[in-house]
Amino acid sequence: MTKKRQILVIGHNVNGCTPEHEKIAYETGMEIAKSGSVLISGGLGGVMQAACHGSHDAGGIAVGIIPQDDPSLANEFCDIVIPTGMGLTRDFLNALSADGIIIIGGGSGTLSEICAAYMHKKPMVAIRNLGGTAEQYIDQYLDHRKNIRILGADSPKEAVKLILEKITA
Repeated sequence: MTKKRQILVIGHNVNGCTPEHEKIAYETGMEIAKSGSVLISGGLGGVMQAACHGSHDAGGIAVGIIPQDDPSLANEFCDIVIPTGMGLTRDFLNALSADGIIIIGGGSGTLSEICAAYMHKKPMVAIRNLGGTAEQYIDQYLDHRKNIRILGADSPKEAVKLILEKITA
């Protein structure tokens, strides 16, 4: 049996998440499910919930790695909940659990996950024109080490296609 690809979707939590972010995250979750990959998220609201909802509606599997120790705090679209009790430290678990990451806007928590993924050379794709912390890093490296360039995509479908190309390369 071949291991399923695991794609982490990160971005704005409830604060800062716009209807456009939710629409893009939902479509991204659907595309991940259609690709036969497992969606991983932080398991809470905003972009995380919308991506899990999209995966759910497309018959996929959504894993929520939440910072709390109470599994009931995960959004209702998580098929599998991992309650870490680790607080924000769980950002490293999210990044390390993924084969690749798709970024949809985001704030400082998203930036923390981006940095964790960058240090471990995880492929990343950010969807353009959604603002947030990722916008300034699209098609660039985070620093002089040039570990991994954060690629830009114009749509959820393109983002999933690009991340799958990087994962299987």
